Amino acid sequence: MKKHLLSAADLTRGDALLVLRTAEELRSLADRPIKKLPALRGRTIVNLFFEDSTRTRISFEAAAKRLSADVINFSAKGSSLSKGESLKDTALTLEAMGADAVVVRHWASGAPHLLANAGWSRSSVINAGDGTHEHPTQALLDAFTMWRHLTADPGQGLDGRRVAIVGDILHSRVARSNALLLNTLGAEVTLVAPPTLLPYGVESWPVETSYDLDAVLPKSDVVMMLRVQKERMNLSGGGFFPTVREYSRRYGLDSRRMAQLQDHTIVMHPGPMNRGMEITADVADSKRSVIVEQVTNGVAVRMAVLYLLLGGNESAIGGARAEAGTEPSIPTTDGADA
Repeated sequence: MKKHLLSAADLTRGDALLVLRTAEELRSLADRPIKKLPALRGRTIVNLFFEDSTRTRISFEAAAKRLSADVINFSAKGSSLSKGESLKDTALTLEAMGADAVVVRHWASGAPHLLANAGWSRSSVINAGDGTHEHPTQALLDAFTMWRHLTADPGQGLDGRRVAIVGDILHSRVARSNALLLNTLGAEVTLVAPPTLLPYGVESWPVETSYDLDAVLPKSDVVMMLRVQKERMNLSGGGFFPTVREYSRRYGLDSRRMAQLQDHTIVMHPGPMNRGMEITADVADSKRSVIVEQVTNGVAVRMAVLYLLLGGNESAIGGARAEAGTEPSIPTTDGADA
């Protein structure tokens, strides 16, 4: 893997599978009484969030702490950022504090790239969501969830699996990152949305597009529903669909549509959900739904990303052992840090 994780396009197939295999081993920690490892003891992780977040920020914080790293949470609200401090000065401050990795969520597309490439800091930068651009660790946890349900082979990707991503594609950084990563892993992705919610240039993405949800559902192995991002629609001032009721009728997942799915098909959602709009409560809480599991998997995947970026010699983890067909070995705790 590279020094930074800014885009799902940064990951080769080998990189992605390395993250998935490492996350699978770390995932077992969730079921243990003691959930900490000493792998990143002495390292400092900074969560730098310019946008509100619950799941992603807490997930990264939990991931870092389970690897025994020191964590600094840095929010734009109540900090010098609210007084007009620039991104550069913030980066220099974090550099002076000795940050080893900076997890960045920003309202402006491209902000993590600027932080990583401007030469202001030597820290590894992880994109935790930038504007409507990308969210690579969300794509990794989504792929990990699919991988656990749809294949039992640790050396295999998602070749030939069909994934439908449904809803507000236009404003979704999750959709873009998933399209890139799932294509790298061999899946066939179909974006389903009204024409007004497909982004300009989508024809250059490695996906198919459809306006007809009912035609796509029976062929899908995974159905990922996206939140309708009303707050971004209000900012752009457009009328993207006639009414909430009309949107739900055409593009919402309810029990009637769920009956069209294959027996093994899983239902996903990156959260937070608009229950009753893009997904009904009975579908969200059904046995097909893996939405809560995605949250658990998110901690394991972000642990894997932090471990592989900061844990030392990657070749010792993914090189010789991967070539030999074995899984990476993660240091175990002696219990002293619990």
